[in-house]
Amino acid sequence: MTLLDKLKNNNNFIDDISIQGKIIRELVSDFNQNNFIRTHFRENARGVSDFDKPYKYPEHFKVTDYDTGKFKMELLENMNLSNDYVVLQLHGGGYVGAFKNYYRTFAGLYSEVSKGASVLSIDYRVAPENPFPAALHDALYAYDWLIYHGYPENKIFIAGDSAGGGLALCVCHYLIDRDRQLPAGLILMSPWTDLTASGPSYVDNYEIDPVFGNTDDSLIYNSVYIGNYNPKNPYISPLFGDFSGFPPMLIQAGSHEMLLSDSENLAAKAKSHGVKVRFSKYDGMFHVFQLGTTLMPESRRAWIEISRFFEQII
Repeated sequence: MTLLDKLKNNNNFIDDISIQGKIIRELVSDFNQNNFIRTHFRENARGVSDFDKPYKYPEHFKVTDYDTGKFKMELLENMNLSNDYVVLQLHGGGYVGAFKNYYRTFAGLYSEVSKGASVLSIDYRVAPENPFPAALHDALYAYDWLIYHGYPENKIFIAGDSAGGGLALCVCHYLIDRDRQLPAGLILMSPWTDLTASGPSYVDNYEIDPVFGNTDDSLIYNSVYIGNYNPKNPYISPLFGDFSGFPPMLIQAGSHEMLLSDSENLAAKAKSHGVKVRFSKYDGMFHVFQLGTTLMPESRRAWIEISRFFEQII
């Protein structure tokens, strides 16, 4: 059974948050509200990459590693299904967290829900050792690498969660400012688009966000990625840029996350600039709830929505 089959099996399309969703949300909240665990995680996981750690893909995937000299990349190809498209996956982590093994699960899902697209995952450089514009430069390098290796721009999707979603938008701002062709589409999970933290949800959801809530001591308020640059620079906070000419985008966010305004304001602004946007707000869900994959109806529904987005464009 493929990952896509697991997503579709027993999928419960409901309006209220599921029992599984409530349990996982509470587990996430307990983890993040425990000061000892949070401090330990922050001190020991920042910038630590899983890229070279063992991971076993299903047998129908072929994996090729690349080392650019500055960062590493991994190209995943589906031997059971194939098409001419490729997904450039930009991981989250607030620009301080490096690549983690669960993004390999994401890569497999992207390939299957797109019915055979290849997936290039990159372990871009992160702060504090590599602040802005290192991540942007690495993402642009990967985009150009795909073009050089035979993938035209109209066959490339860029997908990212949290900081990775914001980075995908920054890449497009950079490309359009230089009159370059943009990718076919963008898949954005809880994108971090406003590093000034100025949206109303930063206040409204402060007490209910299980990931960032109830503390001002988090990366969304204390970003070391920005350095001495203006946080309203569209290459840092893409919300403040012009979206005219951008490709179609799918935006997904949870109603309980402090970064909800980042998605809501992005969707509204992009639509006002003539961009085709699908924005889905998942009731009761938390930041990047899609990590739940097949474990809860909401995450399964999100991945099926991603599959339909691919179908519409491909």
